[in-house]
Amino acid sequence: MSIRQNLQDRLRQASRTLLDTPAKRYSAAGGVVALLVLAYALLNQEAPTKPPAPQPIVQGQQLRFPAGHPQLALLSTIEAKAAESVTIELPARLVWNEERTQRIYPAFAGRVLTLNADIGQTVNAGQVLATLASPEFGAAQADTAKAMADAQVADRALVRHQTLFEADVISRKELDATEADALRAKAELARAQARTRMYGSTNGVNQQLGLAATVRGVVVERNLSAGQEVRPDQGGPGNQALFVVSDPGVLWVQIDARESDTASLKPGTKISLTLPNFPGQTFEAKITAAGDFIDSNTRSIKVRAVIDNAQRLLKAEMLGTARIERKLAAGVLVPASAVQLRGTEQWAYVQTEPGVFEPRRVKLGYEGLQEVLIVDGVQANELVVKENSLLLAREFRNAQDEAMQHTPAPGSAVPARGAGQK
Repeated sequence: MSIRQNLQDRLRQASRTLLDTPAKRYSAAGGVVALLVLAYALLNQEAPTKPPAPQPIVQGQQLRFPAGHPQLALLSTIEAKAAESVTIELPARLVWNEERTQRIYPAFAGRVLTLNADIGQTVNAGQVLATLASPEFGAAQADTAKAMADAQVADRALVRHQTLFEADVISRKELDATEADALRAKAELARAQARTRMYGSTNGVNQQLGLAATVRGVVVERNLSAGQEVRPDQGGPGNQALFVVSDPGVLWVQIDARESDTASLKPGTKISLTLPNFPGQTFEAKITAAGDFIDSNTRSIKVRAVIDNAQRLLKAEMLGTARIERKLAAGVLVPASAVQLRGTEQWAYVQTEPGVFEPRRVKLGYEGLQEVLIVDGVQANELVVKENSLLLAREFRNAQDEAMQHTPAPGSAVPARGAGQK
């Protein structure tokens, strides 16, 4: 018999010996159940919980955190630095230089016959950009021709009457009337010729109206196509010009300034301009004019600067940020995230010592996107909470509420000790 068969026989014999009676079988089953219960208890035993961290408390006007409190790591601080100057950031927009820009609108109704210029083309003053077939302009040309004919007839009549007057055939009154008719005819001719000459027409009636440039520059906009019908009521503010001719080498910078910044935005002041499309690059401009009134809707003042664009990198209607250095006499600079707005008041938190914070009501002299100028409430070199100040404000309120709950109400009696107490 092999060793393996011998072991199997002995195991079967032992099992029959241990479970040969009902009492032994019940005892074995109970032991198995006890082992299962013990294993379940061991597996589901909860880890010992840590005691909660002590909460910050209010002492006077300060909030004191216990040493090692986990929220202290979230309350980063920065030193308030004395301000000598601050960089003012204002929204800016590039537009065409209106002193070198012409917008061409139709003066008469007509239909486009020819187009002689396109976007990007350089044109000279007096160059015809398009030609319209205009019956209305033809009527103006005809009026000029009629006025010329009337003036010629009036001149001949005046010469004839002068001869008759010298021969005592007509009276002085008749001669004066003839002279007046001749003067009126000349005046009407001058008016008609001035009207047609203004639109580039000379003598003759051809009903062709030329749209000409009056400045030298580049065609930067064209809203016209061959065969298009145009009318005078399509011109003026709010309507697209048929052509826009401008000098893109010099652009205007339109700046919307706040009331408090007007002292720093005088004509001749140099500013720097940054644009999202040119990261890392700065363009220099100079202020040439500032408005004298405040927009009632935006409470801003219009400021205009001129910027050189000889390389023609900048385009009209680009948006950017204008930066101006403003000299300061007093105050400290802190990050904008360090100041909270509560109603109409500004607040900041100052760390007076490690783990101790004090709320301060502050007064701002300038408020930018990145940093603000505090002129009252915080001194130089004090540590100001720059991040998670809202969390600190919430903890301050919670600590105040907790202190109020443990403070006896005014007039309430303190419980007296018993006679047997010492």
